Amino acid sequence: MADDSASLSGQLAATTLHDAVSSSDVAKAEFSDRVPIRSIVSRPDGGVGLAGHRVRIGGWVKTGRKADKDAFAFLELNDGSCPANLQVIVDASVSDLSPLVPTGTCIAVDGVLKLPPSGTKQKVELRVEKVVHVGPVDPAKYPLPKTRLTLEFLRDFVHLRPRTNTISAVARIRNALAYATHTFFQKHGFLYVHTPIITTSDCEGAGEMFQVTTLISEADKLEKDLIKNPPPSAADIEAAQLLVKEKGEIVAQLKSAKAKKEDINASVAELKKEKENLSKLEERSKLKPGIPKKDGKIDYGLDFFARQAFLTVSGQLQVESYACCLSSVYTFGPTFRAEHSHTSRHLAEFWMVEPEIAFAELKDDMNCAEAYVRFLCQWLLDNCLDDMEFMADKFDKTCIERLRMVASTPFERISYTEAVELLEEAVKGGRKFENKVEWGIDLASEHERYLTEVKFQKPVIVYNYPKDIKAFYMRLNDDSKTVAAMDVLVPKVGELIGGSQREERYDVIQQRIKDMELPIEPYEWYLDLRRYGTVKHCGFGLGFERMLLFATGIENIRDVIPFPRYPGRADL
Repeated sequence: MADDSASLSGQLAATTLHDAVSSSDVAKAEFSDRVPIRSIVSRPDGGVGLAGHRVRIGGWVKTGRKADKDAFAFLELNDGSCPANLQVIVDASVSDLSPLVPTGTCIAVDGVLKLPPSGTKQKVELRVEKVVHVGPVDPAKYPLPKTRLTLEFLRDFVHLRPRTNTISAVARIRNALAYATHTFFQKHGFLYVHTPIITTSDCEGAGEMFQVTTLISEADKLEKDLIKNPPPSAADIEAAQLLVKEKGEIVAQLKSAKAKKEDINASVAELKKEKENLSKLEERSKLKPGIPKKDGKIDYGLDFFARQAFLTVSGQLQVESYACCLSSVYTFGPTFRAEHSHTSRHLAEFWMVEPEIAFAELKDDMNCAEAYVRFLCQWLLDNCLDDMEFMADKFDKTCIERLRMVASTPFERISYTEAVELLEEAVKGGRKFENKVEWGIDLASEHERYLTEVKFQKPVIVYNYPKDIKAFYMRLNDDSKTVAAMDVLVPKVGELIGGSQREERYDVIQQRIKDMELPIEPYEWYLDLRRYGTVKHCGFGLGFERMLLFATGIENIRDVIPFPRYPGRADL
């Protein structure tokens, strides 16, 4: 069997689609000689109009079984281009069926599209004429059997879980949302800016950041080196000093005796060599195992960047510098939070979409955020409906209706003070919350979801939050109690977006940094944006994985990112 599969694999390179009779009516994959299954089954007629056409199909077997006393095999094939499978029928006279039927097997086949017998669920099927490639699977060892697997179980196989219906659908939805994000901002004149992953600024001021350092690895390397090559002893240094002294005396004697120039030069060279050797020994004797310290503290001056550096929690501060000259910009990339949380809503690595708009105020920020979220929802309805129907069937029956509601409904806008009053009224009316409701608190997820799911039953934008619960860069309002901040709350997840008008007044933001007991030095460059040509500007951040939770109805954020990182896990 191994020899057969190897010979079949070898045919893949040797055989091209030109050997079969291709049809210009079927859209081929770019940069490949196969026809994507989506091009067949996602047509309005389900592929019926392609009956009689010869195509090459490649994909992975979802289910396979032999039939009619092993005379032929039925294979459900999927290539990831859409949630639907294509039924493939292989006759025993065409190929050995045993390597083809196990779940997970990869095959490429040439064949003719046929209409199946009436009464079957398939609109079209492929009758195989030639098997071009087989990537076999040992069913006894393959970790993803045909049985229904939990999402929790699949997290142990992040490299294989994209082969499941759920994770492949999430991948396509995630791709669609990323494409929609770039489409929206490019369409509205924003420039895409790549902000750094490594930063020396803490945007949130929370301190829960991953540190980037080479001090530990360098200390480990030094410790191993000192074990292998111990530092010189005091006797070694004393001997080297004696040699230098002796060589120095020889040079002095030669000069005093007015010896030949070449003899003096030779002795000077020997003296120089011994001095260099002594210098190396003295430097090496100072080496100590462990992380270097200065004045009792870690000496970051010896670190790679000559200062403390971290993985970013946000690209906002850096992208602001571009907004203050290019006007409308956005960044879209990974961010990191070293928070020891095991909840279904937290990741250590996650993606953020962060636009920044110059010459704009809080109302403009809210308008942009609302337009963006509604655009994303409509994009999924227009471009990803088949995957959304899968999600509705398997996870959340209301997810498509939720997308339609958000895409077509103006968002409610209320102040933080009004939100607290509504929550207090709900408590008086018998509503129970785990978290206390009072002015000055940061709204908990249960409060946010009450407002958007129960009270208004649509997205809600809450604005003008107390300054003490918001970041230093948010613009102080005239009441000196609140800042021009806003959160977009949506059903299912609560807060989806957090944003604000930024503080553009130099003296005010400088005082805010001091009030929050943050060091001024790391933010001097940020203050420069206010010192030189300051401008009113605003922006927000959308948690990309939260948008996926909202869209799909999946409960755990670890299942909507390809390679989840959380406390205790960083596979691959």
